[in-house]
Amino acid sequence: MTDICVHGLGYIGLPTAAMFANYEHDVVGYDVDEAILDTLRDGDIHIEEPGLRAFVNEAISSGYLTVDSEVPAADVHIVCVPTPFDEADKSPKLDYVESAGTAVSEVLREGDTVILESTVPPGTTENVLSPKLEESGLEAGVDFSLAHCPETVLPGNVITELRQNNRIVGGVDPESTEIAVELYSSFVESDIHTTDDATTAEFVKLIQNTFRDTNIALANEIAKVAHDYEIDSREAIRLANMHPRVNIHHPGPGVGGHCLPIDPWFLGHGSDSLEMIELARDINDGMSEYISDILSSSLDGLGGTKIAILGIAYKGNVGDTRKSPGLKLARELQQKPAEMSAVADGGEVSEVDVSIHDSYVTDQTIALQSFEEALSDADAVVISTDHTEYESIDPHRVQELMRGTLVIDTKAILPVDEWMEIGFDVSTI
Repeated sequence: MTDICVHGLGYIGLPTAAMFANYEHDVVGYDVDEAILDTLRDGDIHIEEPGLRAFVNEAISSGYLTVDSEVPAADVHIVCVPTPFDEADKSPKLDYVESAGTAVSEVLREGDTVILESTVPPGTTENVLSPKLEESGLEAGVDFSLAHCPETVLPGNVITELRQNNRIVGGVDPESTEIAVELYSSFVESDIHTTDDATTAEFVKLIQNTFRDTNIALANEIAKVAHDYEIDSREAIRLANMHPRVNIHHPGPGVGGHCLPIDPWFLGHGSDSLEMIELARDINDGMSEYISDILSSSLDGLGGTKIAILGIAYKGNVGDTRKSPGLKLARELQQKPAEMSAVADGGEVSEVDVSIHDSYVTDQTIALQSFEEALSDADAVVISTDHTEYESIDPHRVQELMRGTLVIDTKAILPVDEWMEIGFDVSTI
């Protein structure tokens, strides 16, 4: 089988390295972070993902997966490095891609293959990575193969989705595409679709997530309008979706993760044509302010209140807080300007007390509390993540703990009638 070096052992790189190894490719997982390498050598992992620890340990114990802080020569180099995003100017930071290209160029041989999996703006494979690789003196598409094959997995189900999701492959020439398809065919159980070039493959991944983000923005705007008419937006959307050509997504507190809040900006990085997409971004990012407004109007101001937030992972039943809407809401409430808060008798602004509970999140930089501590004497509670455990909360227990009665269920997971029957004021998004 093929000798492979996977560059970057993060959310995508580590499962990808283990997957190839468990299909009997000889894989070296390369990372510059010695702490990550030591953790893996000790039989542990640095990522929270169901089943991944055992899957990685199986790959390591078989001898097919090793880890190293030096880049080896390999038949195939798969680049899975981060692509950070600058919030200030909405631009991608491709330093890691460039560094990976330079590192590969130092060991690149004629006949080798390089595949970029990182999510990147259109044109990155050919205009950013390729020139770095060609510092080796070899030419892409002539002396070595180069392709883009974007990852499309969802945290919480990564191992299954690596195998079962369709893949898109686009090379800088037909032979590059063919080699990449053959490689991924060793474990991908679904279809592998090809494009005429790497840029199209990059573009396809971005528009997949842009579609989802824009559709959610539509659902969120529908939810706001429905609120003005005092109707249930989710019931209206459910009925609308019975039409065979309608597929409106669910509204909620915004979108999170590394993909949906960022990929639309990557899509427009080399274009001046973002209009509706940019508006959709503003709508989804603005949902935390919309929830704050509901809290403020319902509580007659926020000053001196305690708000409990249940769930700061960006999706249910995982501990991933990247771009989390719940965490964004918590931070915005804590930073509410004086004019948005009630003023105490002494003329001083009373702060908003924000308490957070999430049993999945292990990030020690976030001040998390137990369920009871978070809800104790709370004036309102916001459910911002659809963890399964929140679906079966005992409203009577919550009633004993809280001072107020306001509940905002942004994920519509509670049996609303049951809660309202005992005196709660429940709003859904």
